[in-house]
Amino acid sequence: MNLNESNSGLGLVIIVSGPSGSGKTSVCNAVRKELGNLQFSVSCTTRSPRINEIHGKDYYFISREEFDRRTANNEFIEHAEVYGNFYGTLKSELMNKIKAGHDILLDIDVQGALQIKKYSQNDKEIAGCLELIFIAPPNFAELEKRLRSRQTDAEAAILKRLQTAKSELVLWKEYDYILVNRDINETVREMKNVIETLHKKTKHLEHLNFDV
Repeated sequence: MNLNESNSGLGLVIIVSGPSGSGKTSVCNAVRKELGNLQFSVSCTTRSPRINEIHGKDYYFISREEFDRRTANNEFIEHAEVYGNFYGTLKSELMNKIKAGHDILLDIDVQGALQIKKYSQNDKEIAGCLELIFIAPPNFAELEKRLRSRQTDAEAAILKRLQTAKSELVLWKEYDYILVNRDINETVREMKNVIETLHKKTKHLEHLNFDV
């Protein structure tokens, strides 16, 4: 009996979420550097670019009018308003890459992640590729400490992020995996292990067959 891999399968859509201050973006950036086939999905946003951010690499920076047009045309697989700005993930951005066999890492908020999960219920291609990972802080006190240590937000903004975090933390059971980020190096190792395991799940290997 020989395993036949002549028909390539789709790549994975790996969604990573967590409250502000959980460290999810730092973890995602580190994992992407270490895993060569793990690509970043470029999202659209109406916010202005930050220092060193590049259009088409970090985000597609678009106007509110263009965002509304794309929304009306159902181009987004998920979209949300986050702290006064709008963000959206283009379905074309995902499908082009996973059909080429690339794994996609999506660093998005909980609201957007659950939208994609709901969307996948009526899309077999996305459902067969989708995995969700939740990044959590060790505890709420540590989360608040991290947010305050940034020294980039006013008190009102910090309190708003903390309130949002409370509502997001209770939704961790909606995800397939949870990683508690006590130490970023350890969390990066754990996420790499999870991703390696995902490639052994039978639902992602339907393109394989045995010559019997």
